[in-house]
Amino acid sequence: MSGEKLYDAILKGDVTRFREVVQQDPYLIESASFACSRNALHIATLRGQVAMVEEVLNINPQLARDLDSQQSSPLHIAAAEGSLEMVKKLLSVTPEACWWRDCHDMNPIHIAAMNGHEEVLKELLQLNLLAAMERLHRGQTVLHLCVKHRQLNTLKVLVDKFDEFLGAKDDDGETILHLAARSNHQEITEYLVESDKIREFITMDRLSKRSLSMSSKLRSGDRRSLENIKLLQILSTGKTMIEKVAKWNDVAMVVAVLIATMAFQAAVSPPGGVWQEDTPSHSAGKAVMASAHPKIYKHFIRANATAFISSLFTIFLITMNSALPSINLFFVSIAGCAMWVSLAAIGVSYGASLMMTNFMETLSIDHVVAIVVSVFLTVYLSAFLYAFIETMSKKTLPFSLTRDRGREF
Repeated sequence: MSGEKLYDAILKGDVTRFREVVQQDPYLIESASFACSRNALHIATLRGQVAMVEEVLNINPQLARDLDSQQSSPLHIAAAEGSLEMVKKLLSVTPEACWWRDCHDMNPIHIAAMNGHEEVLKELLQLNLLAAMERLHRGQTVLHLCVKHRQLNTLKVLVDKFDEFLGAKDDDGETILHLAARSNHQEITEYLVESDKIREFITMDRLSKRSLSMSSKLRSGDRRSLENIKLLQILSTGKTMIEKVAKWNDVAMVVAVLIATMAFQAAVSPPGGVWQEDTPSHSAGKAVMASAHPKIYKHFIRANATAFISSLFTIFLITMNSALPSINLFFVSIAGCAMWVSLAAIGVSYGASLMMTNFMETLSIDHVVAIVVSVFLTVYLSAFLYAFIETMSKKTLPFSLTRDRGREF
């Protein structure tokens, strides 16, 4: 009988009646259990009775740690209801409840995000960011959960805070963009496509490949699906380019360091060595080449200095590009040009060194430059021709081959 009075007082939000019932039986509030094994605080939170929640917490704050039959704490219920004031009151008593998971394996942050309660989500994240990084069923993140339930506002809140989750994949290999495109969430897909943060993390996975192989089967009414698939293609191409540029940076850095080392060593120990003693015609430490072949030595020094300076410039640009939040194509282009200059210059320097030997003594420095330029043009044109043929062969693949490969996914 006392339990029913207590329940009625909570439902009506009658704080005065609630106090009278508790005064008659001080242990009732602690022992009373209602449907789904919920206590008085669960019921007050579920009914949105803010004043009653505060009253129950004043009498027995330990009730905030009780779980109902669904493993939900009062904070789980407040997050689901979207009551910011109740969330604040419950967090002041049990901040650790942000980590607790209910029977659906979700904590209060997941629940607030799933239900689109933006202000509640911000409050929970302000207290605990790490709890939002907990994975859900089948490896999904809280971002996947927002996309799945079409909650764009809470998704925006999370995107601003979790850069490392933007390219995260679930157990099926889907990123949030793939999930949005596959589910025809047009508004969310457009937001993700326009986000600079998202672009750097999106990759083609087996599901997007399967979607591409099925694009020819789309009906005219499925225009949104086709548009989403095209968006995946565009972003996948961008991601591939970013990966290729990153690999190029690594290779270019190794080559630039090697050229700088070679140029430095050639300057310290020039071809032919240095004079060991002072004589009327030369001094100790001076390059033999400078005395024996002054014209060739002058060209050698110029080419060697050019190789050294351009390689250092390449290293500087690649280092600067690595420090930037995103790849700067202008820096990459300049670094590529500088590396080609350093390669050509070290080639000329090598040719000038060979002119000190009998092998190339009949050649002039102009001949050496012509040979180096010819070799470089031949290599460059060969690489360009190979890339062109490779690209054209991919574009002319028969549809049946593409369709058969799509069945693998």
